[in-house]
Amino acid sequence: MTTSQLLAYVAISVFCVVKVSSRDTFIAAVYEHAVILPDATLISVPCEEALVLMNRNLDVLEGAITAAAKQGAHIIVTPEDGIYGWKFNRESIYPYLEDIPDPQVDWIPCNHPNRFGHTPVQERLSCLAKDNSIYVVANIGDKKPCNASDPQCPPDGRYQYNTNVVFDCQGKLVARYHKQNLFMSEDQFNVPKEPEVVTFNTTFGRFGIITCFDILFHDPAVTLVKDFHVDTIVFPTAWMNVLPHLSAIEFHSAWAMGMGVNFLASNTHHPSKKMTGSGIYAPDSPRAFYYDMKTKEGKLLLSQLDSHPKHLVVNWTSHASGTEALATGNQEFKGTVFFDGFTFVELKGVAGNYTVCQKELCCHLSYKMSEKRADEIYALGAFDGLHTVEGSYHLQICTLLKCKTTNRPTCGEAVETASTRFDMFSLSGSFGTQYVFPEVLLSGIQLAPGEFQVSSDGRLFSLKPLSGPVLTVTLFGRMYEKDHTTNASPDLISQTLKEKFAASALKH
Repeated sequence: MTTSQLLAYVAISVFCVVKVSSRDTFIAAVYEHAVILPDATLISVPCEEALVLMNRNLDVLEGAITAAAKQGAHIIVTPEDGIYGWKFNRESIYPYLEDIPDPQVDWIPCNHPNRFGHTPVQERLSCLAKDNSIYVVANIGDKKPCNASDPQCPPDGRYQYNTNVVFDCQGKLVARYHKQNLFMSEDQFNVPKEPEVVTFNTTFGRFGIITCFDILFHDPAVTLVKDFHVDTIVFPTAWMNVLPHLSAIEFHSAWAMGMGVNFLASNTHHPSKKMTGSGIYAPDSPRAFYYDMKTKEGKLLLSQLDSHPKHLVVNWTSHASGTEALATGNQEFKGTVFFDGFTFVELKGVAGNYTVCQKELCCHLSYKMSEKRADEIYALGAFDGLHTVEGSYHLQICTLLKCKTTNRPTCGEAVETASTRFDMFSLSGSFGTQYVFPEVLLSGIQLAPGEFQVSSDGRLFSLKPLSGPVLTVTLFGRMYEKDHTTNASPDLISQTLKEKFAASALKH
């Protein structure tokens, strides 16, 4: 961490009044909320109208919070944009924002609602936490005035932040986090001047906070785990699923395993935007998850977790570095996964050993299918390079995936169902990073809890024949240290995004 990042760090310690001083386990809850959206407008609505919309969403969240507390939950996480939605520009979002103070002010909004001006949303969240004796994590908007003495002050004279807040079981504001890595459509918000590393302590572990797109970058996500040693990450998100590697439940469970922490992911539920997928994930296995593109209703999940989870230390390069290139038996071919150019080899037999390389990365696979079907083909792929769509970041990926059709050019395209079952697999790669996230995704966008494992030498392998047909088995590596060496300007990257999306739209 840099000195400036340390200065930006916020840590709040709080212990609710309970019968014991600390807990070895706790019950976590996440709620996938079907957000009630405002009418799309580019101008501000009256504050009273904005509050009516937010209270409609809070009415739904109140039911989930109350139900979770009655089932013994100690903490509940609600989604990003869960109180007012996302159809905004800078002006139209303004009536939905509140001034959120630094938690060091020691404030219980439920008891003193007018201490920091008009804050009805914070008051209601505080009362929900207090009345139900539960930690509540919510996503709202913060506003901070600025003036010409600040050279970065926006023309409208204020900063606006996508913000997570945490209220403890007494209703006290104990954490505030301004989202660092805004998604490409979040023009209504500002990026904080320095990454904020926000934690809060409880009687059931140390928690860190990130939001949605943050998970793909080093700061603050990795910093929370590696430098501040959190046990659990809370993660409000409005995640749009992208197959084959970035479906919500797939990637979030993989991140928990790769980083060795509990991960509480609460997604918005909006199937028309491909938004679904929430979960409670431990380092060893998903504990509860939800993915449903058909229903219109929300979903409450609960599960017990260890307060201080243990995890395996993995050397992700060890096994692959000692493995000779395995015979492929067929020629390599090129394919595209989410606009990235992969090198593939087709899996020809019912069982086999394959190697495929790209640049510095070589991927090794051993496998055995239950049967080799004539109507499906699978491929082993490698990608080592810069991803530039919906963000710019360096990746190293080894992936076994089902191709969309039996034509090789479709390998890498999104596919949701499969019929081929695997009795065993073992996947490894010569990664240049220790930040690798292991994914296993089955037909119908389902996870495989307890059916696979990661070894200390960097192999992702099955423990038994998988319970469903395979969509993908993947080691998703992030080369964070290369991100800062990218020479492309933001304007160039933005233009690249527009061109690639335009080309994609033409194909369809």
